[in-house]
Amino acid sequence: MATRSDTAASPVKGGAAPGRAPGSPSEDKEGRRRAKLSRRWQRDARFSPYAFVAPFFLLFAAFGLFPLIYTGWASLHQVELTAPTDMNWVGLKNYTRIFDDDFFWNAAQNTLTIGIISTVPQLMIAMGIAHILNYKLRASTFWRVAMLAPYATSIAAATLVFVLLFGRDYGMINWVLDAVGIDPIGWQDDKWPGQIAVSTIIIWRWTGYNALIYLAAMQAIPQDLYESAALDGASRWRQFLHVTLPSLRPTILFTVVVSTIGASQVFGEPLLFDPNKGASGGAEHQFQTLGLYLYEQGWVNQHLGRASAIAWTMFAILIVIGLINQLISRRLRASS
Repeated sequence: MATRSDTAASPVKGGAAPGRAPGSPSEDKEGRRRAKLSRRWQRDARFSPYAFVAPFFLLFAAFGLFPLIYTGWASLHQVELTAPTDMNWVGLKNYTRIFDDDFFWNAAQNTLTIGIISTVPQLMIAMGIAHILNYKLRASTFWRVAMLAPYATSIAAATLVFVLLFGRDYGMINWVLDAVGIDPIGWQDDKWPGQIAVSTIIIWRWTGYNALIYLAAMQAIPQDLYESAALDGASRWRQFLHVTLPSLRPTILFTVVVSTIGASQVFGEPLLFDPNKGASGGAEHQFQTLGLYLYEQGWVNQHLGRASAIAWTMFAILIVIGLINQLISRRLRASS
């Protein structure tokens, strides 16, 4: 009589363990699931970067590109602030009109002189401060943070403090000048004193910012260069002239370009320096910049078309500055 053990099939020696047979429905389902996940991963890897940067481009299109295109279109029309939707085509008349306006050239000249007076001393002082901070000093972190304090200060608050300092009758600057025998100066009334005072505010606010940029570039200079120069008998001054400055040429070019662009857009300091005159930049427009001239035409005189033409003229100036920067950068790279 056959038993259960006799009738059971013996496993084949060396055969595969019992399991799902190849090509079974469960295995096909698992393969389809993995393929679906793979396609989803590929789509995620392909389109996720665009989703991450999309908010920036949406904000730029809304608050950067659209205003740029709209002001370019408005600059070719006669548009008033009281009726911004009523646009009359005038072509290039707004551009020719501002180029024939003496106040435009006065503002352009003031922007140039204030830019030179503020940029050159600012970068020289920043270089000196960065050179000092590059040495091992006690509480170096405190001094670096202190350099950024003017930059973090509100333009309005800083300018109002300087208005008090440069006051004609009770200002501290005139008090010091009177103590050394110099007559009081009308900082808000005369051209050059007014521009020097406005430039002083800009210098005070941006020197520390540029000093930290120079300091970061100085700390990236290899110490081997200074050690080699010291072995050759070079003094600290010689090391600064022949090691530090040549190594900082790209950084110096960057700060010059950025400071020039900032100087062409100066607005808050001259506007608040003489609050009684507002956008006119003094009684005789002696420190009215292009930014103030644009504001006066658009929001005081309510000529939006003319203000748009001024904005695009300033934009063209910035493009020229950028092209000059690119040309100089290429020559510096070629020379090095």
